Amino acid sequence: MPDRVPLRERKQQRVREQIIKAAFELFAERGYAHVTVADIAERAEVGRTTFFRYFGDKQEVVFYDEQAILDGIIERHRALTPERPTLAEAVEHLRAATVAICEDVTADPERYLAYLRLVNETPELRDRSTRKFALYTGTLTENLRERGATDLVATLAPQLALACFNTAVQLAGDDPEALPRAVDAAFDELTVR
Repeated sequence: MPDRVPLRERKQQRVREQIIKAAFELFAERGYAHVTVADIAERAEVGRTTFFRYFGDKQEVVFYDEQAILDGIIERHRALTPERPTLAEAVEHLRAATVAICEDVTADPERYLAYLRLVNETPELRDRSTRKFALYTGTLTENLRERGATDLVATLAPQLALACFNTAVQLAGDDPEALPRAVDAAFDELTVR
């Protein structure tokens, strides 16, 4: 019999999802700047204290899966990256990890598009997104160094992957299903030896 998630954890996950759903609904209706934590808590039918048990502020709701994405990137990258990778090897393994992550984040197309609109329309969210990607590339750089990559390879490969991702986001536009293919196509254009 497979391990079941304990009842308490299932309840916590449901409350967390209620808060996220309520927040994204309100952001779509009123715009990010015109929604308060109290509004989100009321719509989710939880108290403010409960909201703060799950999220530090409304920005954290938008980036609710940030740590899971980072963990997924690192896990996939570590599993794929050989010792002392060349630039071509590092880029190819980052390609596989990036495409897989894009498939994950676009699995719920509506939520992905809502997230994308919020980030594009809100300067403070755009800033946080930029910092998030800097964290991702920095973590990948450290991972590559740990695997024995040269400083050039460890620094350049994650930046190339980020450039391919950013290009794909622009090319895919409002079509979440196109994002993984667009990432793959951007990587195809790199000539790395």
